[in-house]
Amino acid sequence: MRISRATAVVLAGALVLAACGDAPEEDTETDVEETDDTEEETDDTTDDAAASDDGAADSAEPAARGCLVTDQGGVDDQSFNETAWDGMLRAEQELGVEVSVLESTSETDFEPNIQAFLDQDCDLIVTVGFLLGEATQAAADANPDQNFAIVDEFLEEPNLRGLSFATDQAAFLAGYVAAGTSETGILGTYGGINIPTVSIFMDGFLAGAEYYNQENGTDVVVEGWDGEDGLFTGNFESQDDGRNITDTLLQAGADIIMPVAGPVGLGTATAIEDFGEGLIVWVDTDGFESTQYGGLMLTSVMKQMDNAVFDAMADVANDEFEGGLYTGTLENEGVAIAPFHDNEDRVPQEVRDALPDLREGIISGEISVDPADY
Repeated sequence: MRISRATAVVLAGALVLAACGDAPEEDTETDVEETDDTEEETDDTTDDAAASDDGAADSAEPAARGCLVTDQGGVDDQSFNETAWDGMLRAEQELGVEVSVLESTSETDFEPNIQAFLDQDCDLIVTVGFLLGEATQAAADANPDQNFAIVDEFLEEPNLRGLSFATDQAAFLAGYVAAGTSETGILGTYGGINIPTVSIFMDGFLAGAEYYNQENGTDVVVEGWDGEDGLFTGNFESQDDGRNITDTLLQAGADIIMPVAGPVGLGTATAIEDFGEGLIVWVDTDGFESTQYGGLMLTSVMKQMDNAVFDAMADVANDEFEGGLYTGTLENEGVAIAPFHDNEDRVPQEVRDALPDLREGIISGEISVDPADY
């Protein structure tokens, strides 16, 4: 892989120092339907009048109840958990469903959080993240009458819908753009944990950069991933770990870095700010909109998880839910890259002009997003 021995030594030391963090706080539950009782206690005049009208004060029966279990990082991670929760909130607003969330602070929370919702008459339980796959599969098998959906897993059962995303397709476009925009000719990437839903981003990013080299006779290097192995923090929580890896990549010459690690990636932003130069390719959401570091965002590799979660909740509310596998692609607009926003002028015009044809080539299968093909 393209990581120097010196880089590896510096990184190893940095991660050892960063590993000593505080113990996670206990998980909390957020139920967005908790205001009715408070309103009844604080507005006596309104409530008395309503109560005299055959119970008109009672809210209408919700169309359904949706319950979401996050991966580590919480619903304010400015990444995949938050995007999935946004889909639930949209369903609440547009469909009149009731929604609740339980946040996981470690893998030991997964089964208890799922069980808590099994005990609460949820019409749909949505779990977020590849790491919840085993617990979700077991719960779906044990409860065939309960509807489930899982984000970022290729699971499918009659009562379980897997919401998967071909993020390598969009990441290919981001890698091509980054290669064409880099001034040093060195890009960087790293992940949280080496699992398929993380490495797929890195594969596409590497393939896009290699394709740019092939088409333009250049030799842009991607530090941090060689198609098989690379740099990982080992978690999705520690921004200090993200900062330490980013410092190493910046010292290696990388001027555009793609963290695939949820909120850990915010450590990349602080490292670049202190370094004084560099850009970020964010993942899952449009980082220009979802983080406070919009000026550092070259683009983002977006998974439209909110739409997939909303659609699953809508199907439940309409008694049309079916298990199976959904895959978001460039063709069905389940994945995409974000606009360049404030950094549009830094992307060469010829790179911007190439994107529509690249997109169509990926959709048709003419262009491979597998780095092994380059």
